[in-house]
Amino acid sequence: MPIWQKPISLDILNSGNKGTALESLGVEFIEIGDDFLRARVPVDKRTIQPYGLLHGGVSVVLAESLGSSGAHFSSPEGHRAVGLDINANHLRSARSGWVTGTTRPVHRGKTTQVWAIDLVNEEGELVCVSRITMAMLLPR
Repeated sequence: MPIWQKPISLDILNSGNKGTALESLGVEFIEIGDDFLRARVPVDKRTIQPYGLLHGGVSVVLAESLGSSGAHFSSPEGHRAVGLDINANHLRSARSGWVTGTTRPVHRGKTTQVWAIDLVNEEGELVCVSRITMAMLLPR
C-alpha cells in the first residue's frame, strides 16, 4: 500500500529541482516505490572536495532532499515538512560514477517524521548512512 498522500511522480520531483542547489549538483530522482524514494548524484567536478572524493556535504544534501521529499509527499495536503535534525555517517569514499540514495520512513507521526537514508556507490557499497527528523507543520 503506497504511503504517498500528495500527487507524486518523477516529473514532479525533478521539476522541483529547477533553479536550486539540486539542479546545480546534478541530483536526479530516479525511482518511487510504495514506501521509498530513490535519487542519485554524480561524482564529478561539481560534487567533489579537493582530494577528489565526493564531498560529505553533498551526501548530506542528497540525504536531506530525499528525507524531506518523503516527508512532504507522505503527509496530507496542506501539511509542510521542515528539517529539525540530520546526521550522517560517512563510511566509504566515492571518486567517480554515481552515488544513489534511498529513503524510507522510520516514523511518520502527526507532528514529526523520521526518515532513514542509505547512500551507495555503483557497486552497491554503503557510502553514507543518514537519518533526518522532520517537523510537520499543520495547515494554518
